[in-house]
Amino acid sequence: MARKRPSRRPRWFVIVLILILGYFGSILVSQGLYLSHVHEDQRGAAERLAAAQAENERLLAEKQHLGELPYIEKLAREELGMTRVGELPYAPGKRSGGN
Repeated sequence: MARKRPSRRPRWFVIVLILILGYFGSILVSQGLYLSHVHEDQRGAAERLAAAQAENERLLAEKQHLGELPYIEKLAREELGMTRVGELPYAPGKRSGGN
């Protein structure tokens, strides 16, 4: 009786199957990394959005105050150093007179 030779097909099938699984595994890993980067970008964008919204609210409040005379006077005194008639300007940190 002659012994049957083992078929070569199962080996090729296993090799091809391993290659296909490896290919799809690498695709899954690369997609996972891509999604990780997308989530990081999304987090950064959400932080920038929150900062921009806070700045927008601050600017809207300032815009509303710009129509009020006391606020305009405060800005003129603090930022421009303006004074009323008869007042002397005060500059903190500066000394008058010489030593």
